[in-house]
Amino acid sequence: MSEHFDVHGGARLVGEVDVVGAKNSVLKLMAAALLAEGTTTITNCPQILDVPLMGDVLRSVGCDVVIDGDTAKITTPAELSHRADSAAMGKLRASVCVLGPLVGRLKQAVVALPGGDAIGSRPLDMHQNGLRKLGATSTIEHGCVVAKADGLRGAQIWLDFPSVGATENILMAAVLAEGTTVIDNAAREPEIVDICTMLTEMGAKVEGAGTSTLTVEGVEKLHPTEHRVIGDRIVGATWAFAAAMTRGDLTVRGVNPHYLDLVLDKLRLAGAEVETFDDKGFRIVQNERPKAVDWVTLPYPGFATDLQPFAVALSAVSEGTSMITENIYEARFRFIEEMMRLSGDARTDGHHAVVRGVEKLSSAPVWAADIRAGAGLVLAGLCADGVTEVWDVFHIDRGYPHFVENLNRLGARIERVSGEPERA
Repeated sequence: MSEHFDVHGGARLVGEVDVVGAKNSVLKLMAAALLAEGTTTITNCPQILDVPLMGDVLRSVGCDVVIDGDTAKITTPAELSHRADSAAMGKLRASVCVLGPLVGRLKQAVVALPGGDAIGSRPLDMHQNGLRKLGATSTIEHGCVVAKADGLRGAQIWLDFPSVGATENILMAAVLAEGTTVIDNAAREPEIVDICTMLTEMGAKVEGAGTSTLTVEGVEKLHPTEHRVIGDRIVGATWAFAAAMTRGDLTVRGVNPHYLDLVLDKLRLAGAEVETFDDKGFRIVQNERPKAVDWVTLPYPGFATDLQPFAVALSAVSEGTSMITENIYEARFRFIEEMMRLSGDARTDGHHAVVRGVEKLSSAPVWAADIRAGAGLVLAGLCADGVTEVWDVFHIDRGYPHFVENLNRLGARIERVSGEPERA
């Protein structure tokens, strides 16, 4: 049975909300547990659908995984299977991050091609090329990435693009390789720093976390650890946009505001009052209709592509005209088609979208294509006349714990409803 959200328009969000662990970090940290025999404990896990799915992926290679609230305990046996091809692999993109740990520890892996959000092509070329530089063979066979090596040796690796996934997979393979690996043009996201921190706690030797050059001195063996996931900057930014769009007053805790410096600066330009609390959180107050600003997605520390739907949604209700440029995923502008159902005034041309703000949107049934698009449509529904039906909300559940409950507590009116849509 399908579910949708009935989102009642006209809400002003006011109050405090806590952000838990980052989705884009916890799944990779769970995969890193494969590198060490024994029990690794990960705390501050978000209670989202992707965490138990990753648990299923790890069980498929022989791990025992216990998830209790915000804690995941992963017991990795001495002998692992090198085949990660369970049904769960096709349900989340991050499942491919078991490739690096399996090759690093077992010197072989058969990993089913991943699924996940429909936001455009995300090839694995850089993942495979990095493993080849380390001495492995890597091919695509029968819907799986197949990698094998007699041994891994450190190498100089240049990434054509600072891919987060490729950086993580190469990093996790390199920590057990012989010699020194240097990854140039590496991703710099806070989630990369988080996994580097956990690997170091496990006994790895990694330098340069948070810069474009990672230097890894291989070690023979890692040990289990206990690690707390960093706060989710994408969820934190979602609440920031929610405050600005609904002309609200939200205090967001549990995320380092410096991860969102660019977002918060842009919201200041849009007319928001912004207060930050060291590394603990921030407050957004928007008293008037937001002013139009331009947005350009780029790798960190640029504006995250995950946040592009919120930039579009904010622009749709702002005063003036905004230009949004998408440089990462070509299919992310599919979100605009749904915004136009809500009477948003937007046009796209290649990597660019021009959005002319309207005073108020108009409710309609809309469909979420991915996690962030779904959340963006909910926020847009809060700014629309009438009741907006947001369908395919399983996407939202993959990225936002207790989303409906938090929104209702902050002054929204949203119901989760079971039933089939009228659209075929």
